[in-house]
Amino acid sequence: MVRWASEFIGTFSLVFFGTGAIVVADANPGMIPHFAVAAAFGLVVMTMIYAIGDLSGAHINPAVTIAFWLARRLPGRDVLPYAMSQLLGALAASGVLRLAFPGHRTLGATIPSIGIGAALVFEILLTFVLMFVIIHVSQGAKEKGIMAGIAIGGTVALEALVFGPLTGASMNPARSIAPALVSGMLNHQWIYILAPVIGAGLAILSCRILRDRCCTILDADGRNHA
Repeated sequence: MVRWASEFIGTFSLVFFGTGAIVVADANPGMIPHFAVAAAFGLVVMTMIYAIGDLSGAHINPAVTIAFWLARRLPGRDVLPYAMSQLLGALAASGVLRLAFPGHRTLGATIPSIGIGAALVFEILLTFVLMFVIIHVSQGAKEKGIMAGIAIGGTVALEALVFGPLTGASMNPARSIAPALVSGMLNHQWIYILAPVIGAGLAILSCRILRDRCCTILDADGRNHA
């Protein structure tokens, strides 16, 4: 229960501050530039990793949870509770933002400004890079370590800074689904569900190719760490 509550709070914070920055920027033109929105996403990811990384791993992303399961760092029984907690947290955050900004059209929903095929490819690549970093700096299923928060938060901020204007740089089904459902902006949301899962899965595959024991962390006696 502690882990699920942690994922709920972590994903609530991600969507509340990340998409909240988008909404506030739209409501106050010129007050919050694009680089500040990108920084908001990176900073909230970083702080949540340090806050709850030792409790749940601070996945705050169903694609990351699925990837840890594929890497055999997370038991299969935990995947659905994690994903549901993340989605509920994201929905709660979008609900709060709807109450605060009833006139906002998208609530920060991810809407591609480029072709559908290009958006799909970019989101796969962005999630691949994010999960590639995560799997190399995490311990077991835990995104916890002295530099883990900085490395992962920095990656999120970098990707949002460069590719946010093109695809929204979601890399996270919960982050995209919640504002889309609450705002009714459901067009092309399949991209933001499918692409992160594919990208995260490819990152695990690359990990297995590059490092024999990168994905499955073993104890001294050879047992699976997860």
